[in-house]
Amino acid sequence: MVRIGGGIDGRTWNTPEEWLEIIKEMQYTAVVCPIDHTADADTRAAYKRIMAENDLVLGEVGAWVNPLHPDDTVRKKNIAYCQKQLALAEDMEANCCVNIVGCPGEIWDGAYAENYSADTYALIVDSIREIIDGVDPGHTFYTAEPMPWMVPDSPESYLKLLKDVDRERFAVHLDYTNMISDPRRYLHSSDFIRECFRLLGPHIKSIHAKDVIMESGLPCVIREVMPGRGSIDFTLVLRLAGQLGDRMTVYSEHLQSWQEYRESTGFLRKKLAETL
Repeated sequence: MVRIGGGIDGRTWNTPEEWLEIIKEMQYTAVVCPIDHTADADTRAAYKRIMAENDLVLGEVGAWVNPLHPDDTVRKKNIAYCQKQLALAEDMEANCCVNIVGCPGEIWDGAYAENYSADTYALIVDSIREIIDGVDPGHTFYTAEPMPWMVPDSPESYLKLLKDVDRERFAVHLDYTNMISDPRRYLHSSDFIRECFRLLGPHIKSIHAKDVIMESGLPCVIREVMPGRGSIDFTLVLRLAGQLGDRMTVYSEHLQSWQEYRESTGFLRKKLAETL
């Protein structure tokens, strides 16, 4: 069965056991890594044991920095950080380590015209190869979350990136919502989601489940909202996710509090039940 998880924003813990109590309260079966690469071997082992004993799937280790930073010193530091987080994902046996491809600007996730240049694309390919080759993982995968204003911004561009990077351990983190960036995709979102799963399904290692709503007026504004408050068919999303195996992780994200996450993931569990 699909594993559902989300954030625990606003909650604190001091031990793996305390963290587990929060996870149980939230009724998560998928978790985001509660530590970073600085955690020692004993701490890593304690969290791995807790996850294994409680049938929790670690879907994601985040590496949220810019591998394309225009300052070469910063870029190298960020590449090294991604490698350390990927190594953590390997050690923790996570489904994937996830980042965005980055951009050639000061804002790590910024919308720049240069995001679509041939030189930037070549740097994206080289940086992903450098991150993966520096770790050579055998269990986990490095993945790039799609974004509206940088590649990959469509399932087709993700397939091209997979081919061009040409690394077995480069895979897909599916965030279909980030690619619903125009009215056509919004109005035909179910068809678009089906296409994402059709083209990328064998490569998907984790999924973000978010909702969207298009506001009236000009120009077009499509904004993210809590699952259940927009137009996405989550029964469809979770049915398709369920076809990818019983360790597929689906996460709610970008909410403001653990209470909102509890509401959101409760909604997702209800929709998941409709697929059974």
